[in-house]
Amino acid sequence: MLNLVIDIGNTRSKIAFFDNFKLVRLEVTEKLNIGQLQKYIIEENVSRSIISSVNNEVSEMEAILEKHTTYTRFSYKLNTKIKNLYSNPDRLGLDRLAGIIGAQAMFNNTNCLVIDCGTCITYDSIDEAGLYCGGSISAGLNMRLKALNAFTEKLPLIEIDTNFNEWQGADTRSSILSGVIQGAVSEVLGFIKYYTLRYKKLQVLLCGGDAKFFDTRLKNSIFANILHTEPNLVLIGLNEVIHQQND
Repeated sequence: MLNLVIDIGNTRSKIAFFDNFKLVRLEVTEKLNIGQLQKYIIEENVSRSIISSVNNEVSEMEAILEKHTTYTRFSYKLNTKIKNLYSNPDRLGLDRLAGIIGAQAMFNNTNCLVIDCGTCITYDSIDEAGLYCGGSISAGLNMRLKALNAFTEKLPLIEIDTNFNEWQGADTRSSILSGVIQGAVSEVLGFIKYYTLRYKKLQVLLCGGDAKFFDTRLKNSIFANILHTEPNLVLIGLNEVIHQQND
């Protein structure tokens, strides 16, 4: 009997199956449909389930999960092991909340900074006492590239090049890549530095679609010893919620 964890993001959906706390299967799709969901439930003999979605239109999926599994509706209203001090918790992205819960599950009683590198880059921290006060939201790599094209007359729209390593550009394309990549990496390093000055014995967790991209560029930094890359941190957090609500 497995836990079914679904994370519906801005660009893709992740469907994960956990045997207790162990991730045993992961599927990624651009859009999860009802037929796929029903197939997953039957194939994996799912017992418990949860959804986190940036899109509120998941009522049909919830109805199916409620019928066939023990379903947990993920919400800021759930009682978890963290103390949420966000001033408007109803507006807090559920993926951010799940990431914090995942970090606490991995590093209990520890100061943690979660950096989710996706469509946006988000920074959220939880302290050793389990207090969550908030964080920061910045534009992700592709959003920065699109903005340069959308808000200028002549700059072209280019795709991110994960192999680009030049510190400065020699033409328009390389100049854009240099500015976006070096700017984003410098931003991440700056946030990590700020949090290390504020919190003792900090652990930094990278997650999201661009986590490996940033990991490659940060692994030789002075923060390498406190850096952990866990692309599935949000899923781990959601699975933790299932256990906290049902065990």
